[in-house]
Amino acid sequence: MTIKVALAGAGAFGIKHLDAIQLIDGVEVVSLVSRELEKTREVARKYGIDHCTTELADSLALKEVDAVILCTPTQMHASQAIACMQAGKHVQVEIPLADAMADAERVVALQKSTGLVAMCGHTRRFNPSHQFVHQRIAKGEFNIQQMDVQTYFFRRTNMNALGQPRSWTDHLLWHHAAHTVDLFAYQCGSAIVQANAIQGPMHPQLGIAMDMSIQLRAASGAICTLSLSFNNEGPLGTFFRYIGDSATYLARYDDLFNGKEEKIDVSKVAVSMNGIELQDREFFASIKDKREPNASVAQVLPCYRVLHGLEQQLARQQ
Repeated sequence: MTIKVALAGAGAFGIKHLDAIQLIDGVEVVSLVSRELEKTREVARKYGIDHCTTELADSLALKEVDAVILCTPTQMHASQAIACMQAGKHVQVEIPLADAMADAERVVALQKSTGLVAMCGHTRRFNPSHQFVHQRIAKGEFNIQQMDVQTYFFRRTNMNALGQPRSWTDHLLWHHAAHTVDLFAYQCGSAIVQANAIQGPMHPQLGIAMDMSIQLRAASGAICTLSLSFNNEGPLGTFFRYIGDSATYLARYDDLFNGKEEKIDVSKVAVSMNGIELQDREFFASIKDKREPNASVAQVLPCYRVLHGLEQQLARQQ
């Protein structure tokens, strides 16, 4: 069976998914949705996609579409995920699931009532570096005592990862913090029971905090310190330090080092070194196997409860 996919959002992250899907057997992208039709057609031609449109509804109306991947602006994620499931399509929505708790709950409720596969792109669960650590934890060989995480970008103007103007505003809390909040609970295997946050000044044009600091404590007793910034001129990206009872690990995207900066070979952890490809493979495998995927919307919902609580806490500080 070939799974036929519609992909919405032909920007920087949509391209990553299109590249990943080309490496996966039994999957075909048959429809591409994005904001500007001519640019959408250009991407569609490059990837051999016959149907392109500026309206998600046009893709959802195609009977042959089995599943949808949403790489659209954050503010559209929940409503579009709901529209996909209402049309009978499986859906993978890029992180974050929503930027409001009530919307995230609506997505999860609809998934439960339809039984469709609904997954959120919490890529850190799939990166080989973090999978290596997860496997050691599962074997009882490593227990987290502390995670120290830095998420740093330089985004004083509204640009995407390709240096192109964005049509929407990114968010440190609801997007970038979501990666670490979910990963921390996932790796600890226990709920987050305490969370604190402070933020720096609001950007006068973008209307968001450009710097933020978050503290987390899991029921296991492990703690996490997360620093986020859109003001940092480099190096860029997210850098994880796992401090445990038997080792220290430094995870940088798909690479992993020990505390002595010696590189650890993670090439055999999974079938690919590409976290996006592994994430997509899980989505399509869960559709074929009719099972709940890792990073299902239900599994990641606790992360958004924590973000909601932090948002309320930050609002009280203003």
